[in-house]
Amino acid sequence: MNIARLLTDTKKLIAANAQQKPTIILGLSGGPDSVFLLYMLAQLKNEGFIKLIAAHLDHGWRSNSADDATFCQKLCDAFGVQLISGHAQDNTLSTKQNGSLEELGRKLRRSFLENVMSEQQADLIALAHHRQDQQETFFLRLLRGSSLAGLRCMDSVTLPYIRPLLATDKQDIVAFLDTNNIAYLTDPTNQADDFLRNRIRKYVVPALRDCDQRFEQKCESTIQHLQAEDDFLKKLTLQAFIGIFDETGYGSLAGLRTCDPVIQKRLIIHWLVAKKASFKPSEGLINETLKFLLSPRGGTHQLGERWAIIKKQDNFWLNKY
Repeated sequence: MNIARLLTDTKKLIAANAQQKPTIILGLSGGPDSVFLLYMLAQLKNEGFIKLIAAHLDHGWRSNSADDATFCQKLCDAFGVQLISGHAQDNTLSTKQNGSLEELGRKLRRSFLENVMSEQQADLIALAHHRQDQQETFFLRLLRGSSLAGLRCMDSVTLPYIRPLLATDKQDIVAFLDTNNIAYLTDPTNQADDFLRNRIRKYVVPALRDCDQRFEQKCESTIQHLQAEDDFLKKLTLQAFIGIFDETGYGSLAGLRTCDPVIQKRLIIHWLVAKKASFKPSEGLINETLKFLLSPRGGTHQLGERWAIIKKQDNFWLNKY
């Protein structure tokens, strides 16, 4: 691993997405990935390039989970970095949770980190996802029938989040920490077959590596192609959106009907997000919405508890109750 080059690339990533000497919130679990990112960002803090605050969330799902917070505190003290700790029981999500435990954990962490960011008036949130996380995410979403937007997986920048380690191998991270005697935690649940991501990590990815030694390179290349094509479709969607919707958010049914079905679906999602509507994106919801909009009759289509789409003559719009 070329640590100097990785530090330089991280500085470029930060400089391209934040003001001079930004405050960065680091999601710190105590595992090797986040500890390595703490080491890196602490170097940049010591150079005066950034201000750094680490944030640790205790999910409370293990009897000894409080020990992780204690470890993170000692680690941050050693690096001279402020740590803000929180507990999941003090974090209230604004939406009802129906997904897996892994999904709930992800949402809790994001809510916690974004709250810390707001309280500290920070600029960015740094996450320690690495190359193998990206691979696992790809196959996880493939198995769940994800769309192109999902198969593009994670980007190095999705503001306010940055992922400086997305092109770094896990084995290099662990080797660096071991060589430099930097302590880290090992989560036993990462080996449990109860979680789909773990089964992909333990069985699917190793099998693919055995099939072709170029797996790492080809998988990364595939994801990059998908990201480029998704970006292109986003541009087409934005162009269509400008032509179909006016400044108040009213849409033209005639304009919508001229679009390809792929763009129609993306238009609906883009429109609902732009209007800040509360909805859970799913193929069923989008298909039902399009069926209503493209049918010859007018009327109202309920979208959750507080939102409805109104259609009259050639126009449609969104109402909040």
